[in-house]
Amino acid sequence: MNIKVFYGIIKAVLKKKGKNMNKFLSFVAASVIATSAFATQIKELANIVGVRDNQLIGYGLVVGLNGTGDGSTSKFTIQSLSNMLQGVNVKINPDDIKSKNAAAVMVTAKLPAFARHGDKLDIEISSIGDAKSLQGGTLLMTPLKGVDGDIYALAQGPLSIGGKSAGRSGGNHPTVGTILNGALVEREVTYDIYNQDSIKLSLKDTNFKTALDIQNAINANISDDTAKAIDPRMVIVKKPDDVSIIELASAVLDLDVEYKPDEKIVVDERTGTIVSGINAVVSPVVITHGAITIKIEPNSYEEAAQNDVNIGSDTSVAPSQNLLKISGEKTTVANVTRALNKLGATPSDIISILENLKRVGAIQVDLEII
Repeated sequence: MNIKVFYGIIKAVLKKKGKNMNKFLSFVAASVIATSAFATQIKELANIVGVRDNQLIGYGLVVGLNGTGDGSTSKFTIQSLSNMLQGVNVKINPDDIKSKNAAAVMVTAKLPAFARHGDKLDIEISSIGDAKSLQGGTLLMTPLKGVDGDIYALAQGPLSIGGKSAGRSGGNHPTVGTILNGALVEREVTYDIYNQDSIKLSLKDTNFKTALDIQNAINANISDDTAKAIDPRMVIVKKPDDVSIIELASAVLDLDVEYKPDEKIVVDERTGTIVSGINAVVSPVVITHGAITIKIEPNSYEEAAQNDVNIGSDTSVAPSQNLLKISGEKTTVANVTRALNKLGATPSDIISILENLKRVGAIQVDLEII
């Protein structure tokens, strides 16, 4: 954490506590430095309520395409072109527009908290018609609106399609593009944080222990009764006297707390990616999926067993016996997925097997499908 800011806040809070204040501050600062190596900062675990991004969206036209734009079946594109031309004093019947050099698109952006007039935003453009590619196109001026219908930014500029996109057969996805710094903020979202007498921390995950740990860390490092956890997802922090809310927020967010994230397995069905913690274990079970059958056999691993395929971590696969041999009572998700790969399972097979292992209780951690 920022020790200077921390020191300043403690000094403001405790300036009337006596002559030994400096020794106390030095001790606390040293303690924070010594323990931070195995801790997580509060800003990684919680957000300040009210300090958030806002989603913006708009409808626009991309022009300058090399015959890869919307065809005549996209009536809304033709009507939009006609309306745009009338706006620059060019009157034309929509039925006479045959160009394929334009495409109708949706434009999205995030308006950061406290963004000011003239700040630049990155935007993403997605085709909504039958355009084959937005490569080389230019987005015409597009108002971006918030959920309240007001215009908060204006977007315009040449698109960048980018390189290869993961999970899309290794090729480009030419109907989606971006423009870095492609929008200018025209309206600010007002939030007077400076005159608040407290801040509310909203935890990113609901957890009673984490909420209590954050409360205790703030009270131990700022002053007693400064923070109070009111539920497993909300901690209210009162502003001490002679300290601004900005100084308080800066110090609180940089404080360290001991934190152990919940073990989980994350599966991306689109790409076939499986990520699990090293402690995600699988209990002995018999797995049958299509033509694949495998039994997890505890305490059966033999280092020099013939015809076995060693997959590491004192684990091997005996294909002829459909056995996953492990050295202990349980094995890890990583070992199971490696064994299934050796038996010819596809990513979709492995994902389906993991889902059913969770259902029968062989996997104790959370399984998250994205």
